[in-house]
Amino acid sequence: MLKAMRRNVKKLSPSLWLVIAAFIIAIFAVWGGGGRLGVMGSEKPLVIIGQKKIYAQDYILALRRQIEALQSEFKGLDRNLIEQLGLTQRVLQELIQQNLLFEMAKEMGIEVTEDEVRERIMSLPVFQRDGQFVGFEEYRRILEWNRMSVTEFEESLKKDILLNKVGLLLTANATVREEEAWENYKKNNESVRLEYLVLEKNKINFQETPGSREIEDFFNRHQARYTLPEKRQGYLVFLPLSDLIKEIKINEAEIEKYYEDHKEQFREPETIRVSRIYLPFTPENKAAVLDQARSLLNRLKEGADFAALAREFSKDEKASQGGDWGEWDWQRLDSTEQNEIRKLEKGQDTLVELPEGVSILRVTEKKEARVRSLAEAREQIKSILEDQKARELGTNKLKQLARIARKEKSLEAAARKSGYKGESFGPVKEGEAISDKDQAGFISRSLFSLKEKEISEVIPTFEGLALVQLTAITKAHPATLEEVRSEVEKDWLEARKKELAREKLLALKPKLESNSDWEKIARENNLEYKTVNEHKRDQYLSVVGDSQPFDQLIFSQPSGTVSDPVEFEGGYFVFRVLEKKEASREEFHKNLKEEMNNLITAKRNLLLSSFLARLQEEKKVRLNSQEIQKINNEILARFER
Repeated sequence: MLKAMRRNVKKLSPSLWLVIAAFIIAIFAVWGGGGRLGVMGSEKPLVIIGQKKIYAQDYILALRRQIEALQSEFKGLDRNLIEQLGLTQRVLQELIQQNLLFEMAKEMGIEVTEDEVRERIMSLPVFQRDGQFVGFEEYRRILEWNRMSVTEFEESLKKDILLNKVGLLLTANATVREEEAWENYKKNNESVRLEYLVLEKNKINFQETPGSREIEDFFNRHQARYTLPEKRQGYLVFLPLSDLIKEIKINEAEIEKYYEDHKEQFREPETIRVSRIYLPFTPENKAAVLDQARSLLNRLKEGADFAALAREFSKDEKASQGGDWGEWDWQRLDSTEQNEIRKLEKGQDTLVELPEGVSILRVTEKKEARVRSLAEAREQIKSILEDQKARELGTNKLKQLARIARKEKSLEAAARKSGYKGESFGPVKEGEAISDKDQAGFISRSLFSLKEKEISEVIPTFEGLALVQLTAITKAHPATLEEVRSEVEKDWLEARKKELAREKLLALKPKLESNSDWEKIARENNLEYKTVNEHKRDQYLSVVGDSQPFDQLIFSQPSGTVSDPVEFEGGYFVFRVLEKKEASREEFHKNLKEEMNNLITAKRNLLLSSFLARLQEEKKVRLNSQEIQKINNEILARFER
């Protein structure tokens, strides 16, 4: 599940190459120029790239766009999931890459003309009706609806065009041969219909305890996998945020000042929730369908349940949900429908005829844009100010302790002298969590950046603030059997279960070859039966996963024949190709230009990615990690469940 979500996160990322086009992402889906996740950032830069600086507001805007775009995709989005998806790192990296490209554009003397901006605007589908530009007034109205000014949008578009131009120049030497395009075409257009049986190792009932000789033999055969990573020990002084907050007093004047200075943070945009019944028609049945739509509209006026009618009659993707298009999804509807929706008041219905169907629309909720009152925002502001002041207080305390510790050359001695409680910890691996002090692993990562006996800077964590001194290093080394015996025993058991799964599927092969009802065989043998109507290369197979070796086997297997057991991480599976769709050279040549363009774009992606990685090293990008972490904490805290 998480893997699929990570793929969708990538879809939310800039759409041309890596960072190109990032500035207009989601403008007409969820954001516009305003936002709802504002936090207060420092005036100090978060990132320094040569002469270029990235400030908090740039990062906050980019991050909140991505988070709210994710919210429209995944209900129940919380802090844990955001962190697992690595969203904060992804957004920061994209900002760094964008600014690297801006620096390159400046060095190369690349500029964008007003004509180029005008041409791009007129070519965007959102500003077209029947293939023609909608005109300036409609263009401005669309932007206002999405809470963007003309100046703001055009400046973003100008930057987008600039990124495109520099990206094209940097990857101009990318070339594609026709045979490469043919292989890529096959990958995208060849497919198979198949069925497969899966036996996962955890379904094998086997609990035998291995003997000493078996464990030793297994360890000797797989010794390369048992290497113990480097571990480090340190001395730690930790100030819990909850304790620091007890020392903080927030008065009403501070709350009121914060509110007045950050009113935009508490702005809630207008929201409209829409329900829809859609009836498609053909030229032959158009009149009958329109009559049916008018009849349904009359039933609604008489009090019929909209959701029930939508489930019964509607023919769109939201029919099973009672026709509920939510607060954002309706903005994907035809522009004619969108215009009618904006005219409706809460509870009103309307019928809209479209080129290929008719829709009945209802506004179920409508909330005007507003700024939350001070009373509504008071507790949130108090929490923000407490967190900020507590972290400032803790940072100052630990900075003073660090000065004493460096003079004493011992954090432990300085802690005793200054009355702080400290503790030794470790050995820990890089990124390993530390009990209730740092579940995200920031402390251990900092420990791995230190030389022996060196004292860190102040380390912010979700739970508080820390100062550490590196006291000992245990280098990575090949493990002895005694160091990893329990792990070896577990691996031996897993390997044995996996082998039994293979043997069971292999014993069933003759029966599978002579029997067409694999689903029945699966039930009789406690196997999972799966079918795929159209599998393409690099696509995910349920339970099994995805890999090139799987695809090589599947696409080379003759139709109708049963494979040998195929190993995957969790067990084994066997498959049978029921039907193959092969790519046609003739069709390929008809689409040769498009295929060559698609592949050249993919190659440019790789070239640009490699170039930016090298450039980032050369520019010695510097991060204000403490401030970045502080901002992340403030934003992510709002998604805790």
